[in-house]
Amino acid sequence: MAKKKSSKKWIKGATKNKGGLHRSLKVPEGEDIPEGKIRSAAKKPGKVGKQARLALTLKKMRKKGKKK
Repeated sequence: MAKKKSSKKWIKGATKNKGGLHRSLKVPEGEDIPEGKIRSAAKKPGKVGKQARLALTLKKMRKKGKKK
């Protein structure tokens, strides 16, 4: 059985629907979504829950105040 190659660009494939979480949570595109809304949406099933969980995961990956 051949192993499936791990894609280094998995985020690109996971974020096909730009602004989808904004539309689902009824937050205007230019505004930030409050973290409380994202956390409560992450508990929901279906597409909204998946989008919210991905948003939380990507937030953890973001590097703030990168030191050199």
